[in-house]
Amino acid sequence: MNKIEKALLEKVSGLHKIPAGAVNIRRNGEIVKRNSTSEIEIVPKTDKSGIDIFVKPNVVGKSVHIPVLITVGGLDDLVYNDFYIGENADVTIVAGCGIHNSTCNTSTHNGIHAFHLAKNSKVQYFESHVGEGDGSGGRILNPVTKIYMESGSQMHMETIQIEGITSTIRKTFASLKDNAKLMVTEKLLTTDFQTAKTQFDVNLLGENSSVEISSRSVAKNYSVQEFKSNIIGKNQCFGHVECDGIVLDEARIISTPKIDAVDSNASLIHEAAIGKIAGEELTKLMTLGLTKQQAEEMIIQGFLMG
Repeated sequence: MNKIEKALLEKVSGLHKIPAGAVNIRRNGEIVKRNSTSEIEIVPKTDKSGIDIFVKPNVVGKSVHIPVLITVGGLDDLVYNDFYIGENADVTIVAGCGIHNSTCNTSTHNGIHAFHLAKNSKVQYFESHVGEGDGSGGRILNPVTKIYMESGSQMHMETIQIEGITSTIRKTFASLKDNAKLMVTEKLLTTDFQTAKTQFDVNLLGENSSVEISSRSVAKNYSVQEFKSNIIGKNQCFGHVECDGIVLDEARIISTPKIDAVDSNASLIHEAAIGKIAGEELTKLMTLGLTKQQAEEMIIQGFLMG
């Protein structure tokens, strides 16, 4: 890989080089590296672009890296990845996509991921999106995540998109059985005329199932963000959605919550707070010698990473 590709790989996956273990790295629609282990098998699909990842039961402390890199303009990339997590397994999955576009042609990546968690399995899933390059061509990412959780399973999903992506539509669908627990953390920053839409649809089917979704976002310049959530409780369950946003300049953030307690024992909560940076916070930092722009950036970074 060249310098640009190595830098993208590090930004989206934290890797400085191609790792040992289970890995599937794609670049500009083609496979760069694919490797399975005795505990985690990666199998290419035969009917469409994508892979099936099989984690054997009782596998603990292992990781899978499946980053995607795009460094050309005019690419329309679509991939389907299915993850099958065996009973009692506990693994970390690192995905994400980096687009470096220095052309006038738009490049797009659509990743359709489906997670099938067996009983008492655990998954930590990290997905980072990065856009860069000095071309006028768009950098578009439209991820879809489908999560099917059997009883006692747990999943923590963290998604990060910090600038650079022209447009994104992120859709997440989940269904949870008895005692299943889903935690989602979203961090998002848009600038210029960028747009970002996020939609969560979660069905709490099982007794004592639970979901916690936390979204922290910053919209600058003329960018627009939309956050939608639809949590349906069909049993004794718990759901909590928290959407916090900061707007600057002429940007907009729109939050649309929907909660539906089909079962009277369902406990569902939605909280949303959108506003500008408090003037006293800026003043306090500026008295320490920071410019207004430096003070804003410090507050934004603390807000997103806090």
